[in-house]
Amino acid sequence: MDADTAAGIQPGEASGALSVLRPTGAEPGVLVHPTADRWLATEDWLLATLPPAFRDRARWEWQQHWVAMLPLGGLFSALRFPERLLTALSTSPEAGCLDEFLAEALGGGPVICDPRFSRYYALVPATMPATLHQMAEAWRALEVDCLGLGSYLGVPRLDAVNREEALTSYWSVPMDSAAVLCTPLAVARLIAAGRCCLETEPEA
Repeated sequence: MDADTAAGIQPGEASGALSVLRPTGAEPGVLVHPTADRWLATEDWLLATLPPAFRDRARWEWQQHWVAMLPLGGLFSALRFPERLLTALSTSPEAGCLDEFLAEALGGGPVICDPRFSRYYALVPATMPATLHQMAEAWRALEVDCLGLGSYLGVPRLDAVNREEALTSYWSVPMDSAAVLCTPLAVARLIAAGRCCLETEPEA
């Protein structure tokens, strides 16, 4: 059984469903936002998950602790999965290699890593397909979970992109633009492939 079948993906469905918003090259007449402006817009978008009265507190948390607790299920949700799913797929267990592998596998969609607990959080649209929730239930033994309304996530400040320098969590795949998220199908395929590799690994 291949990874697409394990993820509940029908033949011919993946090519269209895996389209992700990606940065594109500038064309004549296209306005290109400077990095600082894009960074500020992304930060404001993340803070929009909070009521206005709490946003300054979150900015302070980013400054002092590098991580702010933001509610899920409003603008975005998260799919949590353990590091061992990635090491089963990647050719190298090194953190930098895992980050590069994730960036390629998820089309540059943003992913947060919590190295203390060896967990990753792929940011996805707030409303996830019901089939994805069902698959997550089947994968719960692997520590996979869909986190939405009622959940909070420690979101690093945008410049926390290095595992060695981060105090806690960091961006394994940075969030370069506001509202650009991982596609749930791409994350499901990644988890399914990792699960298949774990199931076929020879016992020690």
